[in-house]
Amino acid sequence: MGFTKEELLARLKELQIDFSQYEHPTVLTVEEQAKYVGDKGGGLSKNLFLKDKKSRFYIVSALADTKVDMKVLSQRLGLGKGGIRMAPEEALGEILQVPLGCVTPFALVNESARHVALLLDKGFQSQEHCFFHPLSNDMSIALNACDLDKFLKSIERDPSYIDLEANPTVGKDQPPDLAAFVPSGSSIQPDQQTAPLQDPTKNSVPVNKKSVAATGKVAKPQASTQNSKEKPVNPVHQPSVFSDAGFFVEEILNKTSALLLSEITEGAVKENGVNLGTVVAENIRKAA
Repeated sequence: MGFTKEELLARLKELQIDFSQYEHPTVLTVEEQAKYVGDKGGGLSKNLFLKDKKSRFYIVSALADTKVDMKVLSQRLGLGKGGIRMAPEEALGEILQVPLGCVTPFALVNESARHVALLLDKGFQSQEHCFFHPLSNDMSIALNACDLDKFLKSIERDPSYIDLEANPTVGKDQPPDLAAFVPSGSSIQPDQQTAPLQDPTKNSVPVNKKSVAATGKVAKPQASTQNSKEKPVNPVHQPSVFSDAGFFVEEILNKTSALLLSEITEGAVKENGVNLGTVVAENIRKAA
């Protein structure tokens, strides 16, 4: 749950910030607010909660009569034309944790708004005091720019005032003058995808890159190296009868000859006076 109006006012008093407060009926627009505090002197503020295409959020806080061109602002931020728009209403509760009509720089006191960028109208600095809603639009408080800065610094925000009506040229040799205000983080990133976690019980088998390039296919790894008749991926170079194909064949022939000789008895039929088992074994050896 975000800060309440009462908690914010208490924080301002702890910081010894001088402010005046005016209770009034709930208002949703600057025009309605002017009916109750417009005769108190000072400047009324309008506050825009914006979002770009990458789900990065901004608060633009300006004097009521300052003209804010969204297309120009988008280009100055380096987002191109149409790169910024009004944030959806549900984001007010999720990010700023305030209801509709209550957007002000004070909403940055909430931890959920830590990635929201703040652009302040330099016109505030020329006013004796300015009016803002203290997280609730049934009250307005008046304070000067120096005290607003004091509050922002207390929540580790570096206040920056800019000319929101300026329209500098943006091009190859003239980079966007407000690009530094684009937040590096985002509170909501609906398009972000998380790579699936690898099952720690499965062993990964390294793939020979040259083989992949030559065949275009990668052989599936065996589930268990114990059940595989193939050589291990990283074999230990030890002497083995299987390391020499010729020796392997010779061993097979020797065993086959011995088996045939053991199975053929001395009383077997002889051809030309030679034991048949010996003839068969010798023929197999010569054929190989």
